[in-house]
Amino acid sequence: MIMKKKLFFLFLLPALGLAQSNDLGSSQQQYQPFNNQSRMFRDWSISVGGGGAFMTNADITSFYGGDINWGWNGYVSLDKQITHTFGASLMYTRGQTNQKAMLNAASGVAHGNTKFDMISLLGDVNFSNLMRRTDNRSNFRWALHGYAGVGFIGYKTFLQDDYVLSKYPLYIEQKLAINSFAFMGGLGLKYNVSKLMDVELRALYLISGDEEFDGGGWTRNAAPGYNKINASYTDNAWLMNLGVSFKLGKQDQHLRWVDPLQGAYKRAAALEEQFKDFKVCEKGDQDNDGVCDDWDRQLDTPAGARVDGAGVALDMDLDGVIDLYDKCVTVPGPVENEGCPTVQNTPVLPTKEFAIDEINSHFNGIEFELNKSVIRPKSYADIDKAAEIIKSFDNKDQFIVVGATDSRGSDASNKKLSQARAQAVLDYLLKKGVSKSVLIAEGRGKDDLKYPECNPANKCPEWKNEANRRVYFVAR
Repeated sequence: MIMKKKLFFLFLLPALGLAQSNDLGSSQQQYQPFNNQSRMFRDWSISVGGGGAFMTNADITSFYGGDINWGWNGYVSLDKQITHTFGASLMYTRGQTNQKAMLNAASGVAHGNTKFDMISLLGDVNFSNLMRRTDNRSNFRWALHGYAGVGFIGYKTFLQDDYVLSKYPLYIEQKLAINSFAFMGGLGLKYNVSKLMDVELRALYLISGDEEFDGGGWTRNAAPGYNKINASYTDNAWLMNLGVSFKLGKQDQHLRWVDPLQGAYKRAAALEEQFKDFKVCEKGDQDNDGVCDDWDRQLDTPAGARVDGAGVALDMDLDGVIDLYDKCVTVPGPVENEGCPTVQNTPVLPTKEFAIDEINSHFNGIEFELNKSVIRPKSYADIDKAAEIIKSFDNKDQFIVVGATDSRGSDASNKKLSQARAQAVLDYLLKKGVSKSVLIAEGRGKDDLKYPECNPANKCPEWKNEANRRVYFVAR
C-alpha cells in the first residue's frame, strides 16, 4: 500500500479542455453557437476489444518453466477526442490472469489465478498527429497512440500448491472501492478503416500497487511465503488487446484523424493556386508611399509623409499643411506660420466663487501655535498659494479673512484669539503682495461654529471641535 500511495502522488492526470470550432456566419450574424449542427468533426466513439492477460512483475507469474499461462481480458470504453492530439477515455476492463510459481520442493509448483475488474480514466496522446509536419498534405491511416491513467480495481485470487495449500487453497478478495486505485499505461497502433470504424492493436501495462494481486498472500510476510519470491512490492500485468472503435456522429471525419492546422495550409495553398495569375501593383509605386499607383490618389506624395489608404498625405488638423511640414500637428494654423496659430488664446481667469473655494482649500491646512496667533512655518506654503490667487482679483473686490474658535473658553478670550489669528493671516498675505484695500480681518470667536451642535464642546467628537477652530475666506 505504501508503494501505491507513492505512485498515486507521482502520477499527474492530463488536463482536460474543450475543442471548439468557430465559424463566421453571414453579415447579419457574426458568430455561430457551438452545437451539434456546427461541429466540423466527430469527436465521440465507443470502443470494445479483448485479448490476452499476463501476470509479469510479480512473485507468481504467467511465465513459468518456459511455458506461457494464458489469461484473458476484455474492455469497453467511451472515448472523447479533445483536440487532434489529445483525448480521454472512460474504460471498464474485466479479465483473468493464470500464474504459477515454486516456493520450495515440498510445496511443488503452485498454480493460481486472479480475476479482476477495473474502471479507469485514461489520457490518450496521438503521437502521429503531434509529430506530423503541417506541410504534409498526404492522407494518413495509421496512428501511434500513448495511454496513461488511473482507476479503481477489484479482484479475487486463488492459489493452491502440493503442501500447505493443497487442502485449504488461499483466497484473497479486494473489492472495487475508492481506496483500491491502480495505474495503467501503454501504447496502441490505430488503423482508420472507414469514417465509421477504427481498428487498434493495444498493449497496456496494469500497475496494481498491491503485493497480493498475484494471490501470494495478504502481506509480504504472511504464510506460506510466496510474496517473498522476489523483491517487488507491486504485482503488475500486461494486457494485450485487439479492439474496434465505432465513431459517433454525422460528420465525415473524426478529430483524431484530422490536423486543423494542416487543413488550413491546404486551403491556403488552394487559394494561392487559384489566384496565382492575379497581379498586384502593375503600375508600381512611383512616390514610394506604400500605396500602389493603381489606386493612389496622390502620386507625388513627399518622401517621408504618412499617408492614408488612398495614398493621400495626412493632415490631422485639416489646416492645409500636411503633417510632414506642420509644426503644430493637432492645432490648425496658416500655411505661412507652418501650420501653427498666430494668435495666442487669452487665458480664462477662474470665477470668484471657484477662486474662494480654492483659497479655502489652502486655508484648511493653516496651523497656529497653541493658544497663540503665531502661524507655524509648515503652513506658509498653503498661504503662499492662496496669495497668488487673491492677487489675480480686481482691486475693487473686497474679502474678509474670518477667524473662528470652538465653544470652549469665554466669549471674550475666544473673540480676541480668533481676531488675532485672522489678522496674522492677513498680515502674512500683505507681505506676499496682496493689496491692503482688498482684505479685512474679522474674529468671530465661537459665534460662527461650523458645527453649531458642538456647544458645549463635550457634545461632539474632537474632530468636529477641530473643524470649528479655523480661518476661512469669504466675499464681503
